[in-house]
Amino acid sequence: MVGEQLVERLPENWKWAVTTRAAVALALLVALLSVATGLINIEQRAADFGPFAPHVPAAVQQAVGFTGVLTGFLMVASAFALRRGLRAGWYTTLILMPITAIQGVLQGSPYSVPLVVLSLASIPTLLLTRRRFDRSLSLTTTQLAAGGALVGVQLYGTLGAFALADQFDGIDTPLDAFYFTLITSSTVGYGDIGPETEQAKLFTMSVVVLGVASFGIAIGALVGPAIQARISKTLGKMTDSELELLDDHVLVLGYGDLTEPIVTELDDANVPFVVVTSDETAANALSDRAIKALTANPSDEEPLRRARIERAKAVLVATDHDAEDALAVLTARELNPDVRIVTAATDRRNVRKLERAGADDVIGLAELGGHLLVRSALGTDESPVVERLLESE
Repeated sequence: MVGEQLVERLPENWKWAVTTRAAVALALLVALLSVATGLINIEQRAADFGPFAPHVPAAVQQAVGFTGVLTGFLMVASAFALRRGLRAGWYTTLILMPITAIQGVLQGSPYSVPLVVLSLASIPTLLLTRRRFDRSLSLTTTQLAAGGALVGVQLYGTLGAFALADQFDGIDTPLDAFYFTLITSSTVGYGDIGPETEQAKLFTMSVVVLGVASFGIAIGALVGPAIQARISKTLGKMTDSELELLDDHVLVLGYGDLTEPIVTELDDANVPFVVVTSDETAANALSDRAIKALTANPSDEEPLRRARIERAKAVLVATDHDAEDALAVLTARELNPDVRIVTAATDRRNVRKLERAGADDVIGLAELGGHLLVRSALGTDESPVVERLLESE
């Protein structure tokens, strides 16, 4: 609650810094800087920059270069989790941000200064956007099984190889055992570690078979959703990750002749919006124009929840049918009592009914047409249609 109040008090040109997109962008930028500075500090000799550098051993400086690259890739994964609105991604990013800053300080290199500064500067944005990342991490049975199988095989191979270390050439530590398991199960097999007994050979074959199977299942679980997202986009549907990024947007319920000018004007004005329509052909056409569209019934609760109606700044209802408009207005008002809802009445007798349904403003098409005709003829109407529809009374 305090965070939301602070956001409201910020100047308009600063509010972009506490949006979902800003948090994702900052996380990705920190990730790229962490990888880049990590690679630079791995290759170069130990630097002597900053107040802590003289007290940090050279081996530690080189080690944090390697871990900086690893942390950078973890941050990329966290950024994608943020993009999906996951609370787990928010916690992970909040933990990784100070870690990347500490690694930058320990690297003792002038190249690490932007990483340290940006990591620390990104923390307030994460704290202020905490409420925007409210989706729990939901994994399918296949994904859980794939992750469990992958971890289980690596654990089995590492413990088994270390237990049989005297039967292998080159395994002396648990790290050697894990290295052997990883390159064997992934079928890389450099040949620097090899079995010397029949028992060790049988164990190695089991690691190969189980490792290939676990990697195959894991890749399938990751690639499958990506293919599904591509198919959804081809069919004119928004993916879950796109829907979860919606914030402070306009929700347009319905699509038709009345809606087309509104959609065109919103698109020309670069106003974030999404159209919810049950017309699949219209959704495909909008998708071809790079306009976000969700194929669903505009009066159903589930699609409006998916379209993040709780974050919308306004709802425009224009299905070309007053009865359907009334149902859509009722649903939208129930899901977000505070959002501004504007609709149009094709029949002037239904204006009062739509107002009772929960619309803040009902535009009678006949009156609007006559009003615009007169003002246009007199040259006194220069404001866009959408601006007039959304302005407060």
